[in-house]
Amino acid sequence: MIEKFISPGDKLELKSTVSVVLPDGTEGVKTYRTSVYDILDDGRLELVMPMEKSKLVLLPVDGEYDVCFFAHGGMYRADVRIIGRRKINGIYVLVVEMISNLHKFQRREYYRFNCVVDMKAREMTGEESDAFARGLAHQVSEKDMARGVIVDISGGGTRFVSRQKFHENSIILMRFNLPIMEIDRPFLLAARVIHSGEIENRTNEYENRVKFEFIDTATREEIIKYILISRNNYTQVEAKGG
Repeated sequence: MIEKFISPGDKLELKSTVSVVLPDGTEGVKTYRTSVYDILDDGRLELVMPMEKSKLVLLPVDGEYDVCFFAHGGMYRADVRIIGRRKINGIYVLVVEMISNLHKFQRREYYRFNCVVDMKAREMTGEESDAFARGLAHQVSEKDMARGVIVDISGGGTRFVSRQKFHENSIILMRFNLPIMEIDRPFLLAARVIHSGEIENRTNEYENRVKFEFIDTATREEIIKYILISRNNYTQVEAKGG
């Protein structure tokens, strides 16, 4: 009874299950944004065929994808297989069948949103990270912070590009702003460096992946709110052809 959770018009993202080389040179999965066209009586779904740069993306029949549905009742995930393509009333659609059960996506903090956000960061000393963990962030200096750009963010961490390499497993101080409900919300957070490596063919530029540390629930929810609002605005612009 998928109709209880998913409705025609709901936005969704299709993620390929095979890694590819992304435009920034890193390896990852390709994501396509589109929407539900219709739900058939036998439980199959018709999805509006995604577009890139005003061109239809002809996803292959028998291809399998991880789908995240953005429904009124929350976010849901399932694995699907494309079983056909067709044109209905001038709209090209993909016919897909569910190959896993639909389940509510509880771990919203790990949904990664592509963005471009200026930020600053520097490594903290052990004493500074201890102070931050005790809620004494005001005692940590923001001097000598290196500039960078956040290229994706989730409630769990970020990926950013900088001209400075950071030591893996170190704790860094991050400062950035996110526009939430038309207000620029400042964030001063600690994060653990998971990876910091030079970007191929880009001298002295480093990709850094970090996980937030000592973050409280309210702050995490603010980041998630930014992601959901920004994503909804993006899909509305797409729907209008902007």
